[in-house]
Amino acid sequence: MYMQLHQLKYFVAVAEVRHFTQAADIVGITQPSLSKQIHALEAGLGAPLFERVRGNIALTAAGEVLLPLAKRILADVDTATREVQELVGLRRGRVRLGATPSLATSLAPPVLRRFRDAHPTVDLRVEEGGSQDLVRDLLRGDLDLALIIMPGQGADPGLRADPILRESLVVAAVQELPTAAATGELRITDLREQPMVMFREGYDLRDATLQACREAGFEPTVAVDGGEMDAVLSFVEAGLGVALVPGIVVAHRPGVRVTRLAPPGVRRTIAVARRRDVVPTHAGRELRRILLDYVHQATTTGDLPPGVEPL
Repeated sequence: MYMQLHQLKYFVAVAEVRHFTQAADIVGITQPSLSKQIHALEAGLGAPLFERVRGNIALTAAGEVLLPLAKRILADVDTATREVQELVGLRRGRVRLGATPSLATSLAPPVLRRFRDAHPTVDLRVEEGGSQDLVRDLLRGDLDLALIIMPGQGADPGLRADPILRESLVVAAVQELPTAAATGELRITDLREQPMVMFREGYDLRDATLQACREAGFEPTVAVDGGEMDAVLSFVEAGLGVALVPGIVVAHRPGVRVTRLAPPGVRRTIAVARRRDVVPTHAGRELRRILLDYVHQATTTGDLPPGVEPL
């Protein structure tokens, strides 16, 4: 069996868009040339990779097996190429960081500023998203590092995730809730009758909210469902409901009132994660080092964002 890298690239393109002509446009060759290379790959493997089902392109069982392996091979080749090019000075290097919305606006900016000051010619890219989305992007090689929230069952086995901080959630509302007037705190059970604004699927804040409510013995009453961070805060400001959010995201939202949760509250573990089976690039290792140095220094000086504590 003999496979060529460009054949795997063409195969992944077809698998992702499920259309030979569109895939050919993406990889920059003609459709007949792409089809010829796919057929050659299938001949070398001894199995068809695609089949037409009611006019649509679908992966065969062999194609389903090959797809994650092909993505990993292409990602590893890309990493190896960048590593060598960095060593011989052929290009500036690149690092791709993912972060949840609250961390993208609190922890990431000072870290990225330090990295940019030290390495002004490195191509620095940032992606903001929910932890589940960031984990997916890490596993398929679209990110080098990510600041994620550790799930209760632990990180995906394909990742190395190192816990670095713990973050507390607060109740965001347009006005003080009656039960908080006496103590300045709320219990999760105080939210039983409150309409709630819920984050979209893929946000760990959605999972944290649902879990906290269910552990307290009730299902939340959802007023608005499916929001991103800015939308959720805007819905809260409009008086549509309350939401559980990190305290840092409402620091500059005067229209939102923040109430602490009574102990034990709801806390999340922040981790820096990367793919376990890929050797990090020089730029990726340097960004991680600067991140950990910043966390250590900010812990010492008391400059961590509100509601965030070191581990």
